[in-house]
Amino acid sequence: MKAGIGGIAYYLPEKELDNASLAAENPEWTMEKIQEKTGIRCRRIAGAEECASDLGVAACQKLFEQGACKPEEIDFLLLCTQSPDYFLPTTACLMQERLGLPTHAGALDFNLGCSGYIYGLGLAKGLIETGQARNVLLVTAETYSKHIHPGDRSVRTLFGDAAAATILRAGEGEGIGPFVYGTDGKGAANLMVPSGGLRRPRSPESAVAHTDDQGNTRSADNLFMDGPEIFTFTLKAVPALVAATLEKAGAAMDDIDFFVFHQANQYMLESLRRKIRIPKEKFLSSFEHCGNTVSSTIPIVLHDMAEKGVVRPGHRVLLVGFGVGYSWGATIVTWS
Repeated sequence: MKAGIGGIAYYLPEKELDNASLAAENPEWTMEKIQEKTGIRCRRIAGAEECASDLGVAACQKLFEQGACKPEEIDFLLLCTQSPDYFLPTTACLMQERLGLPTHAGALDFNLGCSGYIYGLGLAKGLIETGQARNVLLVTAETYSKHIHPGDRSVRTLFGDAAAATILRAGEGEGIGPFVYGTDGKGAANLMVPSGGLRRPRSPESAVAHTDDQGNTRSADNLFMDGPEIFTFTLKAVPALVAATLEKAGAAMDDIDFFVFHQANQYMLESLRRKIRIPKEKFLSSFEHCGNTVSSTIPIVLHDMAEKGVVRPGHRVLLVGFGVGYSWGATIVTWS
């Protein structure tokens, strides 16, 4: 029994952080140049009391409302987040109760960032095709804004908060796969929140902010990203990942109707598109209105392009995730 995508919905918080607001707060930031490189016009920011579970529940409720599935049909809930409500209990368990999912349903969190949607599809496929579940609800939800120092333009201009909900069903369409994964923990320090976990608990010392040579202010409690290192890693890993996925599928570039990459930023995406030689009309994007939403970027693109009638049943779409970890993954979805 093959697993396939039966529907996608997503939720964006109400609060907007557009480029005009950033420029007003930081007149020394060259917003024209930042927008040109990032391609981002606006980001959505979670409220002070709004957590990943709140965004995830809202996305699932939209999925239910559009008739893609019903709460009582769900056999398993997978939640991808790096901003859980608590260290424990598992945030997916909290969502199960709030959404009214059956108590016989399984539920778990997994901690991945920009590659998380690909890994989630792989986990859902495994659950369905081994007979452990028929209907799997895959949720991606992040509130990275809570990790970001307001004076750090290297990340504040990029990331937005969001959640996406995807229903995967047994026997839905022509299936998903193959999958190719990759991990290189040597790059972990290049995208991380240094303090706040058990390795380095938060303290008065970790909260002290410093300004680096590029004028970005942050503390050890905040998200840190080494942009040049991430860019170098991406340009090396992603072309090889695409080639390996096509080879594993026994497919050529021309066999793929569309390519959807993690929506990191405009400069990185265009660099990858040119390096891999993907035609512009096959390279789909949708992030100007919400920014880099980490694990939710790929389902947001899929939803928006399906809504516009660009992605239609039967189209083969190659999905590529990459980033924090380092972690990367890719798969091919036949849209149903």
